Amino acid sequence: MNIKLIALVALSVWVNGVFGQIVGVPEPARRVTLSASAQVQVTLDVLTLTLQVTRQGYEAATVQAQLKTALQEALVVLQKDAVPGRMDVRSGLFGLSPRYDRDGRITAWHGSAEWVLEGTDVARITQAAGRVSSMTVSRLGFGLTAPQRQQAQAKAQVQAIAQFRQRAAEIAQGFGAAGYVLDDLQIGYDDGSPQFSPQLLAARAISDTGAVPAQAGITTVTVGVSGSVRLR
Repeated sequence: MNIKLIALVALSVWVNGVFGQIVGVPEPARRVTLSASAQVQVTLDVLTLTLQVTRQGYEAATVQAQLKTALQEALVVLQKDAVPGRMDVRSGLFGLSPRYDRDGRITAWHGSAEWVLEGTDVARITQAAGRVSSMTVSRLGFGLTAPQRQQAQAKAQVQAIAQFRQRAAEIAQGFGAAGYVLDDLQIGYDDGSPQFSPQLLAARAISDTGAVPAQAGITTVTVGVSGSVRLR
């Protein structure tokens, strides 16, 4: 009799414990997914200009030698204006490719080589490019320096986060919730990629000594905030 009574009491305690746990389970979280973004317009402040020379001949070695000579002549001119940050000069593409006839035999070689000018001094770069008579402008574009990009991103980030929080608060109020807590969050950056004009000035610009015409524009830096919140 005592054994049955002990078992019954134990069963009662176990059942009460189970039901107590079930009653104590919180309601499912009310999660809302949303996003916000902000854009900041900023002036492009770094110029990238590519000078190119092309040569063609029957012998690969001859074409390569001609390219080297043209590069060296151009470098002598460009180094006079090179200033770190304001106008940097670096090597671009350098390569040769064969030309074939109908029978698959090599009939000629075509080669091209580049110097890339980059910096914040637009006048210096365009004038230096105009003084190089052995090469032509094949590519020109504007971008953002790191400080300019970071400053624009920081400004857009503040605006995007504020917009996200405002929307979350409005949604919580609309559903009659007391507020919200952040559940998940991602921040993405579109920092305004360089704007190139590959078709610009395929031949000599204005004159052999004239500056290459170039005008910086405005780009848009975008920061997006997306994620989810739990309504309280």
